[in-house]
Amino acid sequence: RRFRAYPSQTSLRDRTNLLGETYNTPPASGRSTPLPMYRDDLAPSGHRFADDLEGQNDERLEGLTTKVKLLKDISIGIGNEVKNSVPDLDTLTDTFAGSSGLLSGTFRRMNNMSQRQGCRWLWYMIFLIIVFWFFIVVWWWRR
Repeated sequence: RRFRAYPSQTSLRDRTNLLGETYNTPPASGRSTPLPMYRDDLAPSGHRFADDLEGQNDERLEGLTTKVKLLKDISIGIGNEVKNSVPDLDTLTDTFAGSSGLLSGTFRRMNNMSQRQGCRWLWYMIFLIIVFWFFIVVWWWRR
């Protein structure tokens, strides 16, 4: 006897061909879980329970399909954003490279100036800090 791995399309929905007439399970309880609630007053109906499970599977499949579509749209959006951001990042990199050259030249000139002046610039800075501190103290007391 040979076992058929793939039943025909007409027998996929008909659970009695798959499960047989003697397969009986309790009916669905209306809960979202596929496990039935056992009650003694209801007669078990395997065909109805299998149809309920099939309906739950279809609902979950539709939910998963919408989630996959949403994830696909998000990933496409991320890809488009990355493609659009690359030229901006290249421009930003070039701007930073130019400004770093400008700043390094400014610091080099400032160091040359401070070496020519000796320590006088340090005394000027200390004097400005003391004056600034004095103005802050006076302003604080006058408030």
